[in-house]
Amino acid sequence: MPFIHTRVNRPISKEAEQTLAKAYGEAISLLPGKSEQWLMLQFEENCRLWFRGQNENAQAFVQVQAFGKNNAAACDALTARICSLLEEHLHISPENIYVRYDETTLWGWNGANF
Repeated sequence: MPFIHTRVNRPISKEAEQTLAKAYGEAISLLPGKSEQWLMLQFEENCRLWFRGQNENAQAFVQVQAFGKNNAAACDALTARICSLLEEHLHISPENIYVRYDETTLWGWNGANF
C-alpha cells in the first residue's frame, strides 16, 4: 500500500508523467513486499517550492508513504532511483530533491484497515 506524492516547481508534461508513473511502478519493488499493484501516485506541478533561499532552480519534494516498516537499504535504493528518474525526465538535479519516507501501521482500503 505505498503512495508516492511528487511535488515539483516546474510543469510536468503528460508524457513525462506517464513515463514517471511507469518507472515508479517498477521502482517501488525496491521496497520489500511492495508492488505496482497497490501503488498510488500523485504528481503536483508548478508548486511554490523554495530551497536554500531561492526558487529559480528546478526542485522536487517526494513523499513516499508505506504500510509497515521500511528497510533503510531499500529506502536508499529507492531514493537513488527516484532522484535518477527526476533528473532524467524533469531535469531536476538530485541536489535539489528531498525524499521523505513515512511508515504507518494503519492503512485503510476497501472499507477496512489492514
